[in-house]
Amino acid sequence: MTLHTTVERAQRLKQLHAQHQPLVLPTVWDVWSARTAVAAGFPALTIGSHPLADSRGADDHEGQTFEEVIAAVTPIIAAVDVPVSVDLEAGYGQKPADLVAGLVEAGGAGLNIEDTVHSGGGRVRSTQEHAAFVAGLRAAADDAGVPLWVNGRTDLFLHAQDAAGVLDEAIERLRALEQAGADSVYPVGIQDDDELLTAVTGAVGVPVNSTAHPVKHDLERFRRLGVGRVTYGPLLQFALTDSMKDMLRAWAP
Repeated sequence: MTLHTTVERAQRLKQLHAQHQPLVLPTVWDVWSARTAVAAGFPALTIGSHPLADSRGADDHEGQTFEEVIAAVTPIIAAVDVPVSVDLEAGYGQKPADLVAGLVEAGGAGLNIEDTVHSGGGRVRSTQEHAAFVAGLRAAADDAGVPLWVNGRTDLFLHAQDAAGVLDEAIERLRALEQAGADSVYPVGIQDDDELLTAVTGAVGVPVNSTAHPVKHDLERFRRLGVGRVTYGPLLQFALTDSMKDMLRAWAP
């Protein structure tokens, strides 16, 4: 894929975020799932680390190297004519400039970056450290001349025993990511909590990403709560797994 095409796709991804409230990005993991989602009418996609790892017999939480991930996503991105964002977990121990270089080479239009450092024993980056990492990604994308969409994720809610108890800290972190150049922010683990979602969407000036289940959740609810971006994480793949089991069970010996 040419750099010109990558730039055009990144620009298109930005436009789509402005046009849709929320923008739903089906989370795909291979060429088949990507083409299927596009055929269903979606104008952009995201590749999730968990479903990608499952499809390749690897572990989530950076069970693949950055080089392996880039090799896996390149044909997926090339197989469709819509923008594709890629979940890069915590960065695989790479520097922001190296992450951006690899993603641009693959033709990616955006990325997701989280604050749980799996290569560091699962520690969580501090607010300042994670914001600095996002700022490095923003600077590297600017230097490359590609307006990559940066989705800054925090796992504070996910790790907390009491999600409401870390709300203030999470908002502080999300605001820091916004100031560092994140185009959207992703507080994982609160998709079923209306109060927390409302608090977060009202606290930042960029789109808030929520995880959704394609069957169990309702798009209008997310729109009402002010969510600006929806992705499925591994839940689309989980739903298809359940459906496949149901279809095949009658044929099992």
